[in-house]
Amino acid sequence: MSFLSISNLTVEYPGPLGTFTAVKNASLTVARGEILGIVGESGAGKSTIGNAIMGLLDHPGRVSGGEIIFDGERLNPADDRAMRGLRGKRISMIFQDPMTSLNPLFTVGEQLIETIRTHKRLSADEARKNAIELLASVGIASPEERIDHYPHQFSGGMRQRVVIALVLCSDPDLIIADEPTTALDVSVQAQILDLIKSLVATRNVGVILVTHDMGVIAETTDRVVMMYKGEVVETGETAQIIHAPKQAYTKSLISAVPRGDRRLDRFPGVSFLEADRPAEPKLGGWWFDNTNQMPAITDEPLVTVRNLGLRFTTRHALLPSYRRYFNAVKDVSFQIRRGEVLGLVGESGSGKSSIAKLLTQIYKPSSGEIRFGEHRLGTLTAREQKLLRSQIQMIFQDPYSSLNPRMSVERIIAEPIRHHANASGAEIAKLVHELLEIVGLGAAAAKKFPHEFSGGQRQRIAIARALATRPRFLICDEPTSALDVSIQAQILNLLKDLRDALDLTVLFISHDLPVVRQMCDRIIVMRDGQIVETSQAEHFFESPQTDYSRDLLRLMPRMPSRT
Repeated sequence: MSFLSISNLTVEYPGPLGTFTAVKNASLTVARGEILGIVGESGAGKSTIGNAIMGLLDHPGRVSGGEIIFDGERLNPADDRAMRGLRGKRISMIFQDPMTSLNPLFTVGEQLIETIRTHKRLSADEARKNAIELLASVGIASPEERIDHYPHQFSGGMRQRVVIALVLCSDPDLIIADEPTTALDVSVQAQILDLIKSLVATRNVGVILVTHDMGVIAETTDRVVMMYKGEVVETGETAQIIHAPKQAYTKSLISAVPRGDRRLDRFPGVSFLEADRPAEPKLGGWWFDNTNQMPAITDEPLVTVRNLGLRFTTRHALLPSYRRYFNAVKDVSFQIRRGEVLGLVGESGSGKSSIAKLLTQIYKPSSGEIRFGEHRLGTLTAREQKLLRSQIQMIFQDPYSSLNPRMSVERIIAEPIRHHANASGAEIAKLVHELLEIVGLGAAAAKKFPHEFSGGQRQRIAIARALATRPRFLICDEPTSALDVSIQAQILNLLKDLRDALDLTVLFISHDLPVVRQMCDRIIVMRDGQIVETSQAEHFFESPQTDYSRDLLRLMPRMPSRT
């Protein structure tokens, strides 16, 4: 019997230019003890369904048709008072962006304890003990110490673990998981998914799993709902959807999932969607003719890192013996050759993103040195420093926090061009529109603001901005973690084309090992701030040298074998 039943749900967003229908006549059911997967492109309406169930539609969004029945009672998402009695206690949601669920001004312990005491009659000490147990259950090491840390002291994946612990505080009956493993490495992803499956088995919880990761869908869900442009196009048992999909969209989407068993020259596109995709334009003008460059780089490696270290102070004190430190990066050395794509993999908190921020000088190293060609970072003149910023660009893991919400998309992308280029307003506008076409948003997106886009669409904006200055060295920190497979294929093929056309060098940081296999020439494996293995990409996947690498490959979600 269905625990949650949605019939002919329609969600609309009225606006000055008309009404946008985000979900059209969608119907689905969830039983107790069942995991239902909702899959589709970014903007297909997956998250909107979850928000409608929770009564969390952004204004002026509204449910204009259909009904939602939860445990025998009809929900009214517009009745905020009634929804407050359900939200968090009986229905909980794991959001895609962990920082939207965490208050940066309070420790994670304070936030967990407050949530636990809101839903359970426990003393402060009992709630703290419960919070520590929850942190341990979601894979936070040293939970007794980490409970007193603030959200900014955690990596992206570790913040997501904290959010999942928050959701579990109230022992909910229905969990809506909106991309819950987007920011997680394979080992923690496996742990979290096992935890969700355990909750379903032991507590008879119902789960809606919203994700674009078909490997996760194949290994976790019981049934799948496929969505396209706000409509449900196919529903079925997971095995049937994966092995014998009926609809053309489902077949095309599954075919585009990156392979983990062997390397291909190109990522397969979603052919069903080709009619919806604008043709790739050729960038011209200043973007290709730009001569605003630092002195030519020799055949030596483009980037050289020697004995790099990064230490954070976790406890300040007057006396050195009372201070506490956390070593995020420990004596790391490597080189990146011109035109190479170097993959950086490892668990969340292993130091991958810290290295990216050291290379872009967001962080200053505690020890060691970084060279860009013959130039040592940290010793450049003001002019060299400005030129360097145009040549080293970064695509951040979290698109929401990396985009200014008060600026239009056109201004966001144009800003670095205006700063680094001697180009006219017309040239800049043309380039912005071409970049938006390349990342699959279209020139019409230029006048909109970041909040008008889904998470995956915001990441495309961030990628367009990073490409705007025509960098020589591009650092990609989980660049496709928020993207569905069709846009992922388009963006990654684009990066391959740019690498070939512009002699672009790439540091590719990802926990998605099938993507890493398709993208990278060499791979560095990190653990606890140190390098544990370096090898050619195919050699790593065929013959990993360390137990840690073998564990990462063993835990990688896999689609059923394809010919």
